[in-house]
Amino acid sequence: MRPVTGAHPDTGVDLQPCQHLAMLIVGVLTLVVAAVAVLCLGRSLRREPPVAPAQPLDFDAAVRAAEAVIAAEAADPEVRPESRSRLLSHGSQTGRVVLLLHGYTLAPDQYDGLAEEFFDRGYNVWVPRAPQHGTVDRLAHHRVQAGALTTYAAQALAVAEGLGDEVGVVGISGGAVLAAWLAQVPGTVVRHLLLLSPFFGPDPRQAPAFAVRPLILLYGRRVLPDRVTSRGYSLAAVTQYLSIARTLPKSPRRTGLRTAAVAISPLDGVVDLAAAVRVPRRIADANAIPLQVCTLPEALGVGHNTLNLGADGPELRRLYVALYEGERGSSPITRA
Repeated sequence: MRPVTGAHPDTGVDLQPCQHLAMLIVGVLTLVVAAVAVLCLGRSLRREPPVAPAQPLDFDAAVRAAEAVIAAEAADPEVRPESRSRLLSHGSQTGRVVLLLHGYTLAPDQYDGLAEEFFDRGYNVWVPRAPQHGTVDRLAHHRVQAGALTTYAAQALAVAEGLGDEVGVVGISGGAVLAAWLAQVPGTVVRHLLLLSPFFGPDPRQAPAFAVRPLILLYGRRVLPDRVTSRGYSLAAVTQYLSIARTLPKSPRRTGLRTAAVAISPLDGVVDLAAAVRVPRRIADANAIPLQVCTLPEALGVGHNTLNLGADGPELRRLYVALYEGERGSSPITRA
């Protein structure tokens, strides 16, 4: 039997040389289709996703809204108990509120440690579950849609606004895209922004920048059948986040943002690290504030999930809060 060579990047299944040729042909055809799709549909990428109107809430109404979400999830057998939304409240309106938006494929429990850190510092904290996430069906997140994500983010911010005076947002990965989007929506009152491993584009080693637009059109609009990567990421789903990132204004709006920070890891093989800094820097510049950039040392062994902190968790969580609040030089881990 002839030895097989090469490996499929997602499945790890070995491929014979003839299959490589077939893949090359398919790739060329895909690019042709993509070029046509870009010409026909490209303009639609700049449309902002629809947002459900959010009425201002007072503290009691905000708590009732959050508790209604949590109760509905508790009554839903499809939602895993450990993945339900979380409200950490001091029982009355506080001076500071933080909204925590979790990452793609994960759930609010991703923020358990950081939520407690903010709460212990006097914040009211709202950690909502994203659509199609945290369910018994572990593949449900494949079906998430950009419009549902932006509606979820807008409604979550409306609850957070009712919990206190000064509101900020922390987001990780896909949640960071939503956080940046909220910070740029006209009329919002986001005053602090912390982005962890923001997914404004894929690692160029996984997909070069020129391929992102065709990916959004072909997979995000279901022109091609969905494909799942070795990390369990659905291309149809991740391109929903990328399409939201594409709606961020090229010339960011001045919205009253007071602090902005980003934390990344050089070991992150998921996101485009240059875009992870470039996009929030534009937002910070538009608001005439500095952008704090924290690059975690490789020795920490932290990859894409910059909340998976291990033994360094307590120190890094304190660092994240300091970055969120705009403190400088707060930790030797910080790298500008």
